[in-house]
Amino acid sequence: MSDTLYDEIPSLDLADFNNPDRKKKFVADLGAAYTHIGFVAIRNHYLSDELSEKLYRVIKAFFALPDAVKKKYEIPGLAGQRGYISKGKEHAKGRNTGDLKEFYHVGQTVTDNDPIKNEYPENVWPTELPEFKETALEVYRQLERTGIQMLRAIALYLDLPENYFDAKVRHGNSILRPIHYFPIEDPDAVPPDAVRAAEHGDINLITLLMGASADGLQVLRRDGQWIPITALPEQLVVNVGDMLERLTNKKLKSTIHRVVNPPRHLMNRPRYSIPFFMHPRSEMDLSSLPSCVSASHPKLWPDITAGEFLNQRLKEIGLKK
Repeated sequence: MSDTLYDEIPSLDLADFNNPDRKKKFVADLGAAYTHIGFVAIRNHYLSDELSEKLYRVIKAFFALPDAVKKKYEIPGLAGQRGYISKGKEHAKGRNTGDLKEFYHVGQTVTDNDPIKNEYPENVWPTELPEFKETALEVYRQLERTGIQMLRAIALYLDLPENYFDAKVRHGNSILRPIHYFPIEDPDAVPPDAVRAAEHGDINLITLLMGASADGLQVLRRDGQWIPITALPEQLVVNVGDMLERLTNKKLKSTIHRVVNPPRHLMNRPRYSIPFFMHPRSEMDLSSLPSCVSASHPKLWPDITAGEFLNQRLKEIGLKK
């Protein structure tokens, strides 16, 4: 099977994974998609339309606040891992021009005695929008719950125990990132190579994306063609990240993707998007699985932990000095 068969990303039903009669086919279909294109659209996940709409309302209200108010929640020393990250701060690996976006980071909350709590900064909440905290944390929980199911299916595809990832992502360093691709009133005033999000692979294990508010997301097929990613309102787009690609020695593909600028006459319209970057605990070993290494497909990368890899990449994208 070749990537060229995919003119759009495959659509799967997570309910099939929880149905004994259809589970095996779901795992096979997911594995085929992640081997060839790296992206799927998933329906019957755990995030309700009502909750999704509620978070979009809240984040639109936050990003509409004056820049001076938003900057109160940009906390020095956190490498952008919690709170607000202002316009142009992040760029794709290998680029210096900042992306045309601003965003907010909500991280893991640890409520028991797990010592990993000491690794995570506290979340930052805007006092102007008291509903932000409750809504964002509930979305975080439902996307994390969905992500665990997806990782269980991935584990089975890789001939691992179904719960292989469970302990590795429990209290993992996952991030919910509401993004505002802000309106550009004067396209000539921005650098000519500036885009909403330059081509990149995600750092984490998998990314779960709540439906974006406008077109623009594209994925690079292996034949060099960019194809648009569209999902129905009730679907999540779930893609492979670099950590999972590394763990599987590139058996599963972390496909390059981007958010392109709209036509010039639409640059003055905003776009909103909310990805959930599912990370493991920092101590997870990302060394290639023995089953994914062979004489014909030798090991591609040196051993590294998830925490070491994340630090390396945060420096490369400009969030960490």
